Amino acid sequence: MTSRWRAIAASALDSLKLRVTLGVAAALVLGMGAITAALVGRAEHDTLRAQHQRELNDAARTADLLSGNVTGLQRDLQSVAAQLDPALLANERELDRFIRDKPVLREHFANVFVLDRYGRARLVADANGIRHPDLDVSDRPYFRQTLAQGRPVVSEPIVARLNGAPLVILTYPVFGPGGVVAVIGGSLELASRDLLAEQVRHQESDVDALTVLTDATGVILAHPDRNRLLRPIAEEPRLAEAFAAWVAMGRPMEPSGLTLPQSGEVVSAAGAAAPNWIVWRARAESELLAPLRIARRAALGWAAGLIALTSLGVFALLRSELRPLVLLERRAQHLFDGRPDADTAWPQARGEIGRLQRVLHHVGAERAQLEAFNAQVLLKLGSVMSAAPIGIAFTRDRRFELVSAEFCRLFGRAEHEFLGQPAQMIYTSEDEYQRLGALVSEAFGAGHSFVQELQMLRADGSTFWASLRGNPVATGDPAAGTIWSVADVTEQHAQTEQLAWSATHDPLTGLANRKLFLQRAGAVLAAAPLSMPATLVMIDLDRFKPINDTAGHAAGDAMLRAVAAALGTTVRATDLVVRLGGDEFALLLERCPEAAGMRIAEAVREAIHAISLPWEGRTLRIGASLGVSCLSPGMTTVDEWVDAADAACYAAKNAGRGMVHAGLPAPAIAVAHG
Repeated sequence: MTSRWRAIAASALDSLKLRVTLGVAAALVLGMGAITAALVGRAEHDTLRAQHQRELNDAARTADLLSGNVTGLQRDLQSVAAQLDPALLANERELDRFIRDKPVLREHFANVFVLDRYGRARLVADANGIRHPDLDVSDRPYFRQTLAQGRPVVSEPIVARLNGAPLVILTYPVFGPGGVVAVIGGSLELASRDLLAEQVRHQESDVDALTVLTDATGVILAHPDRNRLLRPIAEEPRLAEAFAAWVAMGRPMEPSGLTLPQSGEVVSAAGAAAPNWIVWRARAESELLAPLRIARRAALGWAAGLIALTSLGVFALLRSELRPLVLLERRAQHLFDGRPDADTAWPQARGEIGRLQRVLHHVGAERAQLEAFNAQVLLKLGSVMSAAPIGIAFTRDRRFELVSAEFCRLFGRAEHEFLGQPAQMIYTSEDEYQRLGALVSEAFGAGHSFVQELQMLRADGSTFWASLRGNPVATGDPAAGTIWSVADVTEQHAQTEQLAWSATHDPLTGLANRKLFLQRAGAVLAAAPLSMPATLVMIDLDRFKPINDTAGHAAGDAMLRAVAAALGTTVRATDLVVRLGGDEFALLLERCPEAAGMRIAEAVREAIHAISLPWEGRTLRIGASLGVSCLSPGMTTVDEWVDAADAACYAAKNAGRGMVHAGLPAPAIAVAHG
């Protein structure tokens, strides 16, 4: 009985009469509810606007304090790393004594550890004392990144190998004559230490407020419920929609905070720049809006009765007028099965229904001819495919109907495993399949073949790079199917990627080079004004030449790598850090207004000024002069943008060096040069 009622309900929802009636009812709902919604909505808007601003300020303040705390911890590690030298690292007893004499550092972390350059633990110091465990972390990304880039790193959340506790690791490189010789670090145990405890003070009246800390990928680092640690924030129902909206915005790390949409919540998020973490705050709307929503429900209840009566009248009228359409539907059900005869048993009707009857009659005859033609084409196609040296497949309605022997070999499946199966099975993900589907439709609609290189999925789960080419069997008729050819280009793709990286990166520092900078800056300029705001920072090192002259080029190279590491720890993850050549660097800050660019530039200046490079009994130091230019509508070329930043950099040098200057807008630059 349940299945029968279910079928009746499904049939009713397919009815044109019901859908038109529902459409009329919807129109009445929209019209009668518009005034009520406008009045109540305005009141809700004003109430929520004030709360949004408060939550935004709280999130930004918490993120700023958290960033300062992490920066302080990194400075503690830096201070200790500066005192470590190869002789001390080689003496286990002296190294133990050295770390034991650092109680402040040990109080700040769950444990402090020293690793050699191969990732082996020299010692681990915690509340129980100093140990020398047989521990190898050379496979950990945070260790590899610290060693390769020579800069401090805040790790992704991980699980400790010693005790299985969830951790966040802070590391700092220890430099020797040959570069990084060791790594010192400290761990923060997320289960026993709330990273937000020192920034957030909950009040009794704030019971609906929720404050959560995540990393840039959305993994929870701090939460009132410790069971949610290391789980995705997307599983937190009070923040799931807001997180999805933040991802759609490009995951901005905005220190001043963002207001994000979330059903039933007032949500804000702010980025903590130093560790690249996000502070999330959510507060329930229900208590704020309860009186207004009660009033709205009462008003809509009165309107519902009138709408129901009107809809019943419309439904009765449509039922009478559409009776001939029901008869036409019954006849169309036998359009291609040969019973009754294709030219008989058609109902007679006038107007639009009569015209539809004549169209269906014509379609039946045309479809029979098309099916016969397609059968002949498929027969010929099968002969071609059996001899082809590349993988060939024929799909229709997004399912495989024919596959060649080479196609089966490429994907590691037998022919019967493909036939009748969805084409999605050879793609790496549902998202990739849907993305390519839109591109294929666009190419076919423009009368072109679809050609693209992409990763495809074998039966054993492995992937390979393939050159995929598709052509419709009949242009303009998707129902006729598509012919696909596939060739394995894995080796060619690997060679191309290696050449592309080498052509766009500086070999000494690993930073982007001038070529990649011009490409990215040109793309930002071409996308203007949608790409605005965007800011360019030119950096010229002060007192760098004397280092090369007095300490040698090896010292100069070491200083350039130290500058690159300092830049990497100061800018946002989305910013492009460039070495233009010599001692000239640049930052391309997308989605960054000038005021934020000035703050980043000042942080970069301080980071470079703070570099202290031990070298052959000396301590080498440098400074930097920086010029900042925000992309303006008057700029038409990358050269104009670069000239504006260069002019600001020269002004900083002429003003005494070690300063940050903002550039003039494009019209002002033209006047100054004229």
